Amino acid sequence: MTAVAAGRKWQSPAQTPADADPALAEAFDAAVRADERIEPRDWMPDAYRATLVRQMAQHAHSEIIGMQPEANWITRAPSLRRKAILLAKVQDEAGHGLYLYSAAETLGTSREEMLDKLHAGRQRYSSIFNYPTLTWADVGAIGWLVDGAAITNQVPLCRCSYGPYARAMVRICKEESFHQRQGYESLLALSRGTPAQHEMAQDAVNRWWWPSLMMFGPPDDASSHSEQSMAWKIKRHSNDELRQRFVDICVPQARSLGLTLPDPELRWNEERGRHDFGAIDWTEFEQVLKGNGPCNEERLARRRRAHEEGAWVRDAAAAHAAKHRPGQDSEPPRPTDTHRPAPSAAPAQEATA
Repeated sequence: MTAVAAGRKWQSPAQTPADADPALAEAFDAAVRADERIEPRDWMPDAYRATLVRQMAQHAHSEIIGMQPEANWITRAPSLRRKAILLAKVQDEAGHGLYLYSAAETLGTSREEMLDKLHAGRQRYSSIFNYPTLTWADVGAIGWLVDGAAITNQVPLCRCSYGPYARAMVRICKEESFHQRQGYESLLALSRGTPAQHEMAQDAVNRWWWPSLMMFGPPDDASSHSEQSMAWKIKRHSNDELRQRFVDICVPQARSLGLTLPDPELRWNEERGRHDFGAIDWTEFEQVLKGNGPCNEERLARRRRAHEEGAWVRDAAAAHAAKHRPGQDSEPPRPTDTHRPAPSAAPAQEATA
């Protein structure tokens, strides 16, 4: 039994009492310090719950919106093999979104509420998914850079202090690692192809490099959530730490690909044992977050339309679930008629025919 479980009073996931017993808060803090998992029925501070809902909702929205730029190329993939790979990847992203929505629902928020906030622009998704995919090479660049950045950021989340989020991330990270390798392999094939293919691969890397660095969020001194999230062990590393780790990983990979990262200030710093890199255009980052990116309106409008057009599926699923909920027969009872004659063999044969 965890420290927080031993010292808790059970609470509804939807509500935390404002006048919480100090012993419960101490048990929570002790569990976090001991690297124990907080579970849905454990007592937790309101702010901890709100931070998790915000982060998991943003993560789930990013997976769902992130299907769009790649799905744009499913019908135009250059081979059946590439099409199958891309179809599988887009399907994976949908599954990731569902895992994360389910994890967030354990905190008392509904999936409908989260989607309503996304469609109304009151919850965000990753800024990276507001950029266009102009060529086939962009699909490879997204796999190598965007999924690579996601793995760098998300692997530590497997040790998140909140149990459902941490467990969801284990499977997500395994699948994201395949996506990253697929993107790398696709860029490698292009880079080693014709001069035109190599140029296309280089152009894609040039356009996706800086937005990928922005994926880790604002610098630490401008991040309003990072410090507290690390104190609660929701996050394990700061934005700048993860960004630096990502740069150090990508430099030798780019060299193996035969591609150049578009940063003239990128160089190895012997004293730090890390790579120095140029300044990020945070003005562009803020503009994209405000809805002024290249594809903000297009991506959100398409998400709203898909949600509206899928209403009948949700209604049918809800009706089916209600019909088969526990405590009811799988099929409604049929009326009995003792005076009805048994069917003859001829109609039965006609029906069979």
